[in-house]
Parts: sequence; C-alpha cells; structure tokens
Amino acid sequence: MAGTGTGRARRDFMRGVAVALLMVPLLASAAQAQAAPDSFANLAERLSPAVVNISTSQLLGTGPQSIPGVPEGSPLNDFFKEFMEQQGQRPQRVQSLGSGFVIDPSGVIVTNNHVIDGADRIEVIFMDGTTLPAVLTGRDPKTDIAVLKVESKTPLPFVELGDSSKARVGDWVIAIGNPFGLGGTVTAGIISALNRDIHAGNYDDFIQTDASINRGNSGGPLFDMEGRVVGVNSAIISPSGASVGIGFAVPTSTVRPVVEQILEHGETRRGWIGVRIQTVTPEIADSLGLTPARGALIAGINEDGPAAMAGIEPGDVVLSFDGRNIGAMRDLPRVVAETDVGKTVDVEIFRGGRTLGVKVQVARLDESEETPAAVPAETAPGPARTVVLGLSLTALTAETRQGFNVDAQTQGVLVSDVDPASAAAEKGVRPGDVILQVAQRDVATPADVERIVASEEKAGRNTVLLRLSSGGDMRFVALRLGGQ
Repeated sequence: MAGTGTGRARRDFMRGVAVALLMVPLLASAAQAQAAPDSFANLAERLSPAVVNISTSQLLGTGPQSIPGVPEGSPLNDFFKEFMEQQGQRPQRVQSLGSGFVIDPSGVIVTNNHVIDGADRIEVIFMDGTTLPAVLTGRDPKTDIAVLKVESKTPLPFVELGDSSKARVGDWVIAIGNPFGLGGTVTAGIISALNRDIHAGNYDDFIQTDASINRGNSGGPLFDMEGRVVGVNSAIISPSGASVGIGFAVPTSTVRPVVEQILEHGETRRGWIGVRIQTVTPEIADSLGLTPARGALIAGINEDGPAAMAGIEPGDVVLSFDGRNIGAMRDLPRVVAETDVGKTVDVEIFRGGRTLGVKVQVARLDESEETPAAVPAETAPGPARTVVLGLSLTALTAETRQGFNVDAQTQGVLVSDVDPASAAAEKGVRPGDVILQVAQRDVATPADVERIVASEEKAGRNTVLLRLSSGGDMRFVALRLGGQ
C-alpha cells in the first residue's frame, strides 16, 4: 500500500509539472498581448501640444440685403437694408469649434471637412493659447478630410500618421480633442471593431472605438500606444449627441493618400475603371456557381472606360484588384480609388464558372460625375403576356416603350407587371424593368425567358440570374426556381 501511495504521488507530481509546462507558452502569449498601461499621462503629455482646437465662423444672411437690379450704394437699397434689419433679417456670424492635429512642423494640419465646411474664417488655437489664422489647402468631402495650413515663426509640435492596417480589435487607443469646447481633453478606450460601414459614403472603412468621442472631437486624432495617429475621429452614434461608447474614426490607410494628394495637387485624384457594381448575395453566387459568396458583381460597364477596354463584362465578379482581395462589394471602390492613376493592374475575375486574369489601366475619376437618377416607370397597357417567376412579360414595342418610358437603345423583355407575393417583388423588380439577360444569355422575347428558365430548372439550378435595366440603371437579381 505504501508503494502504491508513493507511485500515485509521483504520478500526481509529474502531471502537475506537465500542466505547468503547458501553461508556459500561454503565459508568454498573454505577456506579449498589449496590456493596459498604468497611466496614459506620458502619452498625453507628449502628444497634446500637437492637437489643436479649430474655431470657424461664417456669415449667415437670413434674407436679401439689396433690391435686385438696383445698384449698390443707392439710397433705395440703404432704405431696404434698414427695413430688413428692423424685421430681424440682419445677417449673423455663426461660430463653431472642432479639433485637428499638426502633421508637419511647417504648419500642416489635418481635420474633418465638416468642421470647416462653409467657413469664411478659420483659426487654429494651440495648447499654449497661441492663435493662428489658417487657410484651407484642400478638402475631400467623400472621406470627410480637410487639410489646413498655418504660418508660424518657429517649428510646431507635430505627430506622425501611423499604419492603421496593423490595428487590431481590442487594442488600446486614446483620443485627444475639443469636446463641447473644452480644449485638450484626453479619453481612452479600445478599438471595438474595424472596417465599419456606417453608410456615410462609398469609401466607408471606419475604426469603431469606445474611447469617448463627443461634439467638438471631430477632426481630432485617435492614437495607438506608440503615439502614432491611426484614425481621425469623425462620427458618433447617439440619440442624445453625447458619447454612448460608439465612436468612429477614419483610418489612416484612407487619410494618408488623401492628405498626400491634397498637398501635392490641392485636390484628390482617385482611380476609376468605369464599372457599376452590386453585392454578390448567396442567391447570386449560387446562380453563378461561385462558392462562397464574395467579390463585387459587375452590373454595368462604361463603354469607353478602362474596364471595357480590358474585356471585363457585366456579370463578371471581381475577386481581386492589384493583388488586394475583394471580399465584398464595398471593398472595390475603395481599392480602385486608392490606386495610382495611370497604373496598369492585375484583376482577377470569375466568369462562366472559372477564374480569369485581366489587366486594367486605371484612369482618373471625374469627381463631378453624378449618377443619373432612374426615371420612374409608369404602368401602361400592353399586348398578350407571359408569366414567369411571378413576372408578367411582354415584348418591347413602340407602344410599350412609350408607355413604360423605355429608351430605343434598350433591348430585352419588358416586365409589365409583378406578382406582389413573388420573390421578384421582394427583390425590388418593378413594372417597367427590362430583362436584358437570363443566366447570362441575351433575351429578346418572353419565350426566350421562359425557355432559359425551364432549362435552368431542368439542369438542377436552385436560382436563376436576371440582368435588368431599371430606368437605364443596370443591376442583377437572383430569383429562386421552383415556385414564386
């Protein structure tokens, strides 16, 4: 019995040693993780002098100050102006406050575009109370970034733009800014999420943080624990306007190229390839034979654009661009925009069940280009109809084109009515839409649609892909087969 007890004790001891040895790498890994600092004081003391308050003002007139057609200085205009002032129509100067930060000792300052938008006077206030007038070097409303310049007799304290691509969820960050007009306020928290899309624009890629961001923090920096800027604080989600722990910063991966282009050209110069895209839903991926659902679906092509010249077609799915993976539709506009104008890049596309590679020379985006609004279609009577997948289909004739406002260049099959209980209605198919392709094959008559849908069902497909023209706007819709 004594021998048995000794053997059991020895085994227990060895198991304890083994467990301790297994814990060593776990403890080492935990030690390597970024721990909460005992204090943020050293960082705050070092970084705060480069963070500035931005005071802007603009003159808002609530009514006309002269009579149209009457020369300035006329006694009649003087009388009119005096009358308007008596009626409470006197122009008022409105002031607002925001934040910014110096990125170059010569006086280059980064802030949000919405902080200075519409301002006719901009002043920068430093931590020591020094106030300098600022001029607008350039701005980019699409990313909400603006660059200012101040003149100083001595080099200014500055901070560096870091690499936001290295940021991880859970990393500690600090925000310094001017919330509610209270200058030099420091808050701390962690990165709550990355790559957030808050539907602010085509290039959304926000860092989400729980570091307190309030009104007046806009334009201020978000720092990592090395004191490098990883984001520009820009927005919050809050019912009251005060921080509830959900703030958003534009990452420096977006900020850096915008700032560099503004400093070099006074404006942004984004890449463009001339495509219209949409999300690859699981239904669309299934209809294309693409697993898993990913990439950006090409819904339309500019005839003279770079993509068209490279041989890219509607129905292709872009999987990578210039070596960068396109995991979702919203990735492509940002990646293309960040690509140097004139650069020829490799693009990987999915077409007809296989992956192809093409080369595209990136052109420059015309920032003033606007997407034409779709013209609402009007319901009109038509000839005999064919019903497929809850869609009433008719041929395009002079009468149906006029009745549904379809131009003469559009060729396909007209949707004259949609069953409100059908999957097509749920996907947004409307009367007046024109089916251009079914399963990536051109159609000219309702019989073509019926035949291709039947062949897809016979082949065992779960969904069928339709390419539609809605008031001239091209898009794809995947409809489930085997019923409505």
